[in-house]
Amino acid sequence: MFQFQSKLIAIFVGIGTLIIAAVYLIAGPQINVLQGEGAAVSSPLAEYAVGTVANFRPLATPAPVPDLEFQDGNGKKVHLSDFKNQVVLLNLWASWCVPCREEMPTLDALEGDMGSDTFQVLALSVDKDGLEDARKFLASINATHLTLYNDPTSRANFSLKGYGLPTTVLLSPKGLELGRLVGPAEWNTDEAKALMAAAVKSYAH
Repeated sequence: MFQFQSKLIAIFVGIGTLIIAAVYLIAGPQINVLQGEGAAVSSPLAEYAVGTVANFRPLATPAPVPDLEFQDGNGKKVHLSDFKNQVVLLNLWASWCVPCREEMPTLDALEGDMGSDTFQVLALSVDKDGLEDARKFLASINATHLTLYNDPTSRANFSLKGYGLPTTVLLSPKGLELGRLVGPAEWNTDEAKALMAAAVKSYAH
């Protein structure tokens, strides 16, 4: 009797699984849209998330971000709102983070190639010991284009929900998040530059 009940339960579970699979195959695209999956295709940046920046996830609607407080290389207090009126590629990094160290030269090159009054790479160190570790690392890679910024409290990570390093957030001139890329990337490639150029063209007025 027990074996018969077990077989019966297994049959019902199997049928239920088949029904769920069939529903997903038929209605999957609609379900994904309702859940917000794929909504970012309406972003003018979606088509540029390819190649070395294929992991960039644009937002369908730009979203507000907190006005972060941090310090510049002289220890002067700075706010994220100070960088409005230009597209900002905000990169959260630390000198102890190996992937961060590997991608930093490409961010320096991107700033050198594209930095202007309409675009800036803002590399924000979250080294808890303050400016010196970040300063030493940037000097060791001969970073000549990036400006040193540091948040020793690491509050930027939590405020931006950037729980993994590196996390890079693209911001509009109004200070809204346009999308983000979690993990390292090569930022001095043609694909990355095309993404930045598209952001400037679409949002910098």
